[in-house]
Amino acid sequence: MIKVLLIDDEPLARSITREYLQGYDQIQVVQECNDGFEGVKAIAQYKPELIFLDIQMPKINGFEMLELIEQPPSVIFTTAFDEYAMKAFEAHAIDYLLKPFNKERFDKAMQKWFQQRGEKTNPQATLNEEVRHPEERNRVVVKEGGNIRIIPVHEIHYIEAYDDYVKIFTQKEMFLKKKTMNFYEQSLDAEQFIRVHRSYLIQLNQLTRIEPIEKDTHIALLKSGAKVPLSKSGYLKLKSVLGM
Repeated sequence: MIKVLLIDDEPLARSITREYLQGYDQIQVVQECNDGFEGVKAIAQYKPELIFLDIQMPKINGFEMLELIEQPPSVIFTTAFDEYAMKAFEAHAIDYLLKPFNKERFDKAMQKWFQQRGEKTNPQATLNEEVRHPEERNRVVVKEGGNIRIIPVHEIHYIEAYDDYVKIFTQKEMFLKKKTMNFYEQSLDAEQFIRVHRSYLIQLNQLTRIEPIEKDTHIALLKSGAKVPLSKSGYLKLKSVLGM
């Protein structure tokens, strides 16, 4: 049997999708989820091949949920909002069903999935700045063990590159996120966050002073006491931003 998850905060929408799936004998709906938190846990538990995923949901949206999954299953988005259709396809979705959709449109989406089944696509691959909701620019969602944390951007002191991940530092905590420095340089407010080194991005209002270490070498001291190295170009950029 092919395991499928329905992740949508609207019970009626889930019931319609479940009804349409009844015509597929090889499909088994293993779980229905009300939000992205439940979705993350259910995907880890059941390891479905396909999920039907709403975008606008409480707590975290569908795109943020996908960011928390190492190897996401195939995705068919189901949503009442059409402004994210192109962005959903940029996220390597199988299809995008605009509510209310009929059985014929649903069957076309399923046909596309069966045709692509077995192809290794990653719905996280192109979740770049263009695919982000406006609210996502003000927060970062991370997975910490079995918990999901939402970090307001204003609480981030600096970000450090760490292999295929980044380390996100707040006043008292550090979080790992599987993203690139380029992603955060492009997606965070450029007036607040400055790339001061190939491996570091700092929040400008956390800066207390700049200190020389050696000739042409400087560090940035933050309010938390952290010392962040500045590259030559990063130092010049910081001086320009500060009007020095």
